Amino acid sequence: MPDGSPHPVLAPPVPLSLAPGAPSESRLLRALEALLDPLALVLSLWALVWWVEGALSPAWLVTSVLAFALSFPGRARLRAPAGRVVTSTLLDWCWIAGLLMATGIATGHLGQMSRGVILNWLWLAPASQLGVHWALRWAAPHLVRLQGPPLRAVIVGLNEQGASLAERLSNERDTGVELVGYFDDRSDGRHHHNGRLRYLGRLADIAAFVKVQRVQLIYLSLPMASQPRIKELLDALKDTTASVYFVPDMFVTDLIQGRTDMVCGMPVISVCETPFRGPDGVLKRASDVVLASLILLLLTPVLLAVALAVKLSSPGPVIFRQRRYGLDGQEILVYKFRSMRVVEDGETIRQASRNDDRVTPIGGFLRRTSLDELPQFVNVLQGRMSIVGPRPHAVAHNEFYRALIKSYMVRHKVKPGITGWAQVNGYRGETDSLEKMEGRIRYDLDYLRNWSLRLDLYIIFRTIRLVFRDSSAY
Repeated sequence: MPDGSPHPVLAPPVPLSLAPGAPSESRLLRALEALLDPLALVLSLWALVWWVEGALSPAWLVTSVLAFALSFPGRARLRAPAGRVVTSTLLDWCWIAGLLMATGIATGHLGQMSRGVILNWLWLAPASQLGVHWALRWAAPHLVRLQGPPLRAVIVGLNEQGASLAERLSNERDTGVELVGYFDDRSDGRHHHNGRLRYLGRLADIAAFVKVQRVQLIYLSLPMASQPRIKELLDALKDTTASVYFVPDMFVTDLIQGRTDMVCGMPVISVCETPFRGPDGVLKRASDVVLASLILLLLTPVLLAVALAVKLSSPGPVIFRQRRYGLDGQEILVYKFRSMRVVEDGETIRQASRNDDRVTPIGGFLRRTSLDELPQFVNVLQGRMSIVGPRPHAVAHNEFYRALIKSYMVRHKVKPGITGWAQVNGYRGETDSLEKMEGRIRYDLDYLRNWSLRLDLYIIFRTIRLVFRDSSAY
């Protein structure tokens, strides 16, 4: 891992791998499906034991733990036919019950258990599983609506697989997706598919439409022979924050978090996606909250001392607030200790440079040691930022560079960070040339492709070492 190299050597994109469902499959529903079967088995057993015996003995507690372990995670049956749900539930229960009975016989605990509880649990357990599955089917549309407005989606190419995906998205009630319409360059009468799907224009119109209409999901259903067209389209979409998925037949391009997914039972492949979906998102957020809380608690005396020094050294506010782009390109307010005599946040902002006369005497020290960034741990607790991620740029700088650097806006698929992969590899401080900013963006995208908690911790430790010996920040 080079330190300060002007030409970073980046790892290849992560290969395709199976992963939990696409954004159009509700994460809440997937979590509930994973827990339904285990909870139905355990709670039905506890209810029977309390009804018959009045208290849970250690043997029953052990049995419930084994039942939960054997059935977790529960099968995804939300869209399966009713007959298949009944059959698979009964077969799974026969397997689990058989293992539990064999374990009870082998350990000698079966003879100590109430026969009435065992016999009643044999029918109540699968009945409870089926009951909660039917309840989830009824509640699914309501639960999806509670999670907020639906994600807006478009389909590119109305061939056979594109039309099939459109039909499924239109018919399913619990996808959390609003299908806006489709784009297609061909004009052979397909523009009124089933009289329901709206024709939005040609492929050249997509990028502008996505940005204006705030479309979050794009499903590419174009044949392999259209590779030049698709590559041109992907280049245009890299100036948006929409998640892009291929609907096979497809070819593979430079993927960011490429993974296969299922949307209404059809396979799709993500081209550009955030690494922080599902359990990884929970892990990232939990580590941010724990570390930020600990750092703020330990550094409270330092925060107070810096605030006092800023207040006494020059007129103006202690905290400088500046608009930056955050997750999905949304504007956020980022906090810093004021290190300059000005608080610029307009259409044009001049980056700090060496011997900059705008920097206050105490501000120069704060910038070299990164102490001016400490208030951003409050941004982390607010959920606007992460400890590690692409550094947020001022809005004026974002609008300037997004037109010059391909894939610039892809860095906003994750929350901005206090420190990042680019900063510990020589791209900290002023980016006074297009080449330097391109290098920073390459490292930011490399971070998205290869994220892990271990990489985050490595970046944090390198940042601590860097602030004591780096001269590129001023």
